[in-house]
Amino acid sequence: MESADATGPASFLSAFYTSYWWIPAAVLATALAIKLPTIIRLWKDPLLRAVGGLLLLACAVFVFVAPSTIVRVNRVTGVPNISAPWVYSLLTAFCGACLVLIIAWRDGLSERSARTRRATRWVVSVYGGVIVALWVLFALADVPVERTRDLDTYYANTPFMREEILLYLLAHTAAVLITSRLIWNWIRTGGFDVWLRRGLRFLGVGYALNLAFDAAKLTAVAARWTGNDLDWLSLDVAPALACLSAVSIAVGFILPHAGQYLRERRRIRLAHRELRPLYRLMRSVHGSGVPFVLRAGPELRLTHRETFIRDVLLPLARRTDERLGARAHRAALALGYPPERAKALAAAVVVLEAVDAGPDPEGLDGAGDPGGGCPEPDTTDLLSGIAAVSRALGRPDAVREVRARALAPGDTVAVTE
Repeated sequence: MESADATGPASFLSAFYTSYWWIPAAVLATALAIKLPTIIRLWKDPLLRAVGGLLLLACAVFVFVAPSTIVRVNRVTGVPNISAPWVYSLLTAFCGACLVLIIAWRDGLSERSARTRRATRWVVSVYGGVIVALWVLFALADVPVERTRDLDTYYANTPFMREEILLYLLAHTAAVLITSRLIWNWIRTGGFDVWLRRGLRFLGVGYALNLAFDAAKLTAVAARWTGNDLDWLSLDVAPALACLSAVSIAVGFILPHAGQYLRERRRIRLAHRELRPLYRLMRSVHGSGVPFVLRAGPELRLTHRETFIRDVLLPLARRTDERLGARAHRAALALGYPPERAKALAAAVVVLEAVDAGPDPEGLDGAGDPGGGCPEPDTTDLLSGIAAVSRALGRPDAVREVRARALAPGDTVAVTE
């Protein structure tokens, strides 16, 4: 519990926390909103449930620790300082959620794990017992003067309230210490996706800041026990550390999801851009392109472009010259291109030849010759490799060079029959 009742000019850190407590709450709520659809869809996943519970509890802590909320809760219940055990209970439940999350990470996602179930029950029992003890101690304590910010230090020497304050701080410290240590151990093991590693680092920093928060609080309370006054640690330093910790933890949960989302979006945009040369060529054959759809997302636009290219390319591919393709492939290899690139360049050459040849007169090609002309070419590789063909078309100089060699008089790279 923090205080707005301290005398003297408020420091910048204290003013920041008092005025902008909603910043970490908003960031945590954003993290929860991002994760919520996945949590609902995969509700049986204990890891996702633990993440959701942790974010919800962390958000609730910052909502109810705000001085205005503290006053409102006290007024509604008619009990001075009843916000204290309520906020302490939320913070203790947050500690339990942290440990459950660690258990889920350590033991895997299966709920059938006996060790996971035992450890989870142990955490729930211990931290559930702490929450019950917090309310019992509050009922026994005499705390008639409402304190909205400095309750921890104001009642540091009050019987039963002193034990309650110490109990919640020690429970919080123990959970955060275990969580922080395990996270940093995991970071050192390596083998993570780059975005997950960055997220874990933010989580590690967040829990380290939580330890600093506990140290500041405990130091301020212990100073009161010895007759000294270090209240500024509880009033100014601890709130700022709590804010930074909450933001860092929220970013730690958001970053892997956001990073994967952005990476996928970048992949889709690159794929869409790579298809541009082949799309333009097919559009010149068809006479028009993909209709513009205002609300189409990147995935749908990519699908439309791929479908359009294959639909226009299919009739062209059925009358490509396989012998020309073989010559073009040999020409590309002779020019020093690697096999995959040579294959794409050869496909680009035969597609350009088919486009330049114009519409096929009905009945003259093998596919339309009932008498049995050349067998219809296999179009599978060409239609499945449109990205590679489009990339090849994006380098027109290379295509022209291969095409010129493949069509050179004297058939200098002819296939041996």
